[in-house]
Amino acid sequence: MDEYLKKNFEVDHKRPSEETMMRWRSAVSIFVKNPRRRFRMVADLAKRQAAKQKRLKLQEIRVALYVQKAALHFIKAGHNRDHKVSEETREAGFGIDPDELASIAGAHDSKLLKYHGGVDGIGGKVAVSLNDGVREKDVPARQKIYGCNKYVEKPQRGFFTFVWEALHDLTLIILMVCAAVSIGVGIATEGWPKGMYDGLGIILSIFLVVIVTAVSDYKQSLQFRDLDREKKKIFVHVTRDGCRQKVSIYDLVVGDIVHLSIGDQVPADGIFVSGYCLSIDESSLSGESEPVDVSQEKPFLLAGTKVQDGSGKMLVTSVGMRTEWGKLMETLSEGGEDETPLQVKLNGVATIIGKIGLFFALLTFVVLTGRFVVEKAVHGDFSKWSSNDALKLLDFFATAVTIIVVAVPEGLPLAVTLSLAFAMKKLMNDKALVRHLSACETMGSATCICTDKTGTLTTNHMVVDKIWTSGGTKVVKSYANANDLKSAISDDISGVLLQSIFQNSSSEVVKGKDGKSNILGTPTESALMEFGLALGGDFKTVRQESSIVKIEPFNSVKKKMSVLVELSTGGLRAFCKGASEIILGMCDKIIDANGESVKLSELQIKEVSDIINSFASEALRTLCLAFKDVDTISESIPAEGYTLIAVVGIKDPVRPGVKEAVQTCLAAGIVVRMVTGDNINTAKAIARECGILTDDGLAIEGPDFRNKSPEEMKDLCLRIQVMARSLPLDKHTLVTQLRKSGEVVAVTGDGTNDAPALHESDIGLAMGIAGTEVAKENADVIIMDDNFKTIVNVARWGRAVYINIQKFVQFQLTVNVVALILNFVSACLTGSAPLTAVQLLWVNMIMDTLGALALATEPPNDGLMKRPPIGKGVNFITRTMWRNVIGQSIYQLVVLAVFQFAGKNLLRLSGSDANIVLNTFIFNTFVFCQVFNEINSREMEKINVFRGMFRSWVFIGVMVATVVFQIIIVEFLGTFASTVPLSWQLWLLSVLIGAVSMIVSVILKCIPVEPGKPDKHHDGYVALPSGPDLA
Repeated sequence: MDEYLKKNFEVDHKRPSEETMMRWRSAVSIFVKNPRRRFRMVADLAKRQAAKQKRLKLQEIRVALYVQKAALHFIKAGHNRDHKVSEETREAGFGIDPDELASIAGAHDSKLLKYHGGVDGIGGKVAVSLNDGVREKDVPARQKIYGCNKYVEKPQRGFFTFVWEALHDLTLIILMVCAAVSIGVGIATEGWPKGMYDGLGIILSIFLVVIVTAVSDYKQSLQFRDLDREKKKIFVHVTRDGCRQKVSIYDLVVGDIVHLSIGDQVPADGIFVSGYCLSIDESSLSGESEPVDVSQEKPFLLAGTKVQDGSGKMLVTSVGMRTEWGKLMETLSEGGEDETPLQVKLNGVATIIGKIGLFFALLTFVVLTGRFVVEKAVHGDFSKWSSNDALKLLDFFATAVTIIVVAVPEGLPLAVTLSLAFAMKKLMNDKALVRHLSACETMGSATCICTDKTGTLTTNHMVVDKIWTSGGTKVVKSYANANDLKSAISDDISGVLLQSIFQNSSSEVVKGKDGKSNILGTPTESALMEFGLALGGDFKTVRQESSIVKIEPFNSVKKKMSVLVELSTGGLRAFCKGASEIILGMCDKIIDANGESVKLSELQIKEVSDIINSFASEALRTLCLAFKDVDTISESIPAEGYTLIAVVGIKDPVRPGVKEAVQTCLAAGIVVRMVTGDNINTAKAIARECGILTDDGLAIEGPDFRNKSPEEMKDLCLRIQVMARSLPLDKHTLVTQLRKSGEVVAVTGDGTNDAPALHESDIGLAMGIAGTEVAKENADVIIMDDNFKTIVNVARWGRAVYINIQKFVQFQLTVNVVALILNFVSACLTGSAPLTAVQLLWVNMIMDTLGALALATEPPNDGLMKRPPIGKGVNFITRTMWRNVIGQSIYQLVVLAVFQFAGKNLLRLSGSDANIVLNTFIFNTFVFCQVFNEINSREMEKINVFRGMFRSWVFIGVMVATVVFQIIIVEFLGTFASTVPLSWQLWLLSVLIGAVSMIVSVILKCIPVEPGKPDKHHDGYVALPSGPDLA
């Protein structure tokens, strides 16, 4: 079985090839009862290909339109255009129609933009101030004229769609035909209403199966709908009513002034207002990988594109379906999501079981029909056939078809979807948004987490803790006492220090709706800005003293930010800040205690280096601030000859609970590696505090790592616990090397440059607060609170999904084996099946839909994180599972066989109804065996199966519903289900026989199944198999 599964049902958990996806589809094609339902949650390759072609065609059309527009502009040069404004638009107070406005950015129509007076003219025509933005009270009017920023989406499927889908099960259709024939023949021979009971019983059972299946599927769809809604939540910074604020992308209107920075997704079509070095990746629209520089000369911005570098402000000119992105959006979700490895594997298991079931069903039908025909021949009635004989043959056929219904576990692959949907919903409540189904599953196999430091292990709430200038080191105890801060730094130094802080910053000090000043920007810059304000600086005053000429924004490669400003006194000055050793290397002067710029000696360089290292060893993030007076404007801001102003030590405390979370990972066999751009001493101090760096662990700097040969990297990568001063490329290289070494790697990332590493990893984890839209788009899971503890919770749920599916498979295999063998053996020996079609349909519902609900939705327990990860290539059905399946099956078959062949004597049954009482008792006992076995299946190794059971309301609900409905079937629906009411003694005996299976389970768990495994306490977890030979 395992070889067959590996050959045909093995797919990569991330970006599986089309060949492997086609291979498993062709392997299961003839053993699928209901393709609509089975394949609902897997990729539709045909639709996906069609959507891809549609997108390519739209891109080609877009390019052709550009060419056509350019030609028309040339032909119509000098001709006046007719620009009429509709009455509705004019009455609303606007001076340009929606379609004309949308065509400016959509068609890159520079002439039309110029005709309307450029960006200032457009601002006037959409009645907005480029400084103060839209007035909140005008938003409804703008939405009415120019539309909402929402895209056309497929209508959500209603409950009856799932009912219709469930009715497409081929075996249920055959049974409905059999039931209809049975009703027709029955009424003709036995009259009304007696003749219709058998057929009506089957129809009612089918109706119940369909309704329960549809309810389960519909609830799943609602969970996925909530998750999809959460995935689409994007917030953007806009200026409204003169205040900068965050709004949902869906609340954006034409006229909004949107602030863009690195990693943002452009939320609508618009025109560039102002900014620096703004570079846009338009590959999602045009297919071109080369970034486009946006400026006053090329001012057009399109929705759906990404900010690759720089920052800027844009005026929104079109939203929703009037944007280019809106036209593409409807094709993006076509084809569905890739199937997960576990879904594919369970499709394989279902196919194997289906083949066996089909064989037994055919054999049962042949044996029953053969015996019936032989008996007629023996009694000389072979030439005499009546309608009763036809009904009997029809009953045999219905039984055989029902065996197929039970034997082909259609719900097995769907149980994965159910379990994942449940886990994803719970994780969303726990601040983890799973974007791809397979990620939750794969996280259970993670052997390594490469995590960022800032914001993930630390709180990301930064404050300046120490500052060094030529006057010495000053400890910043509190911002509350401004006089102490001012006295700590001389006036000669504080002037240029405040200039450096306020001029060289992408942060802003803005007034909120409450009138209070708020700092908007990265935590590091906000900490510096807060420190500058505490020193008595005035952000607006300092900014107005000079004008910015050029900005080189911070990125994780350069690890510095530079700005060139024109001073009010005349002259140019460059400011630079960034990684301490990099800025120090750019300096050849230093400001002395008197505020004079003097030459930086070797002794002073060593002194400053020691200060940087002492700050770093106290787990402080270190930055250097420097300036340089410049004579002329060149293409780039100078990279040398600077004067050092100060070294700043910024404190970012470790998050509460991180150390315990790291210890949990280590106990679970998951190695935690810190990858950070910080100084190595800072990184080591934080890593030790978190419990990541051990005495024998390796801490290395990015430049040292990237200079190693591939062979050296391979030897080093498994020993690395900390990588400092790393570039995004170093993170990507480390992930690649770890994966080549057989590790299942989870990676955290927040910046645009982290996208390659997130894409390369087995599980990409983007930060929800600090993360850019580019990082989130390339991630599999979004950690919405940026907390490392949440990552550990994802791993816990990933393991729970895998174990829950194993429990369900174990339970389903036991029911399958017992039902198939019992009916087959009984048919061979007695000429009749003890379980009728209606009873088997009920058993199928217990096993399939209700079993999946009960076992696949079990919440995780702490014991899951005390065992190693689920290794690559391990057999899904383990020896432990086979032991439990075989042991329980033998017990049930022996007990049921004894009652089948000697039940009348043992139970002292006599009279005309002895047979039906016995068959009802066997059916009842069989069901209660499954009820108790479902409880047994909660734990495959542990004896105490009740632990946590009463906290799982889904499990309890399924158990209660099963027992209640079993009572109803036996006591009140006998006419349809071929049962009769049982005495309390027989009810008690059925329950006791079922309960004995729990004692059998305890005995089975004491039987060792792994040769050479040391004895362990049977109430503790035993490690999962870690190799392909450990079935």
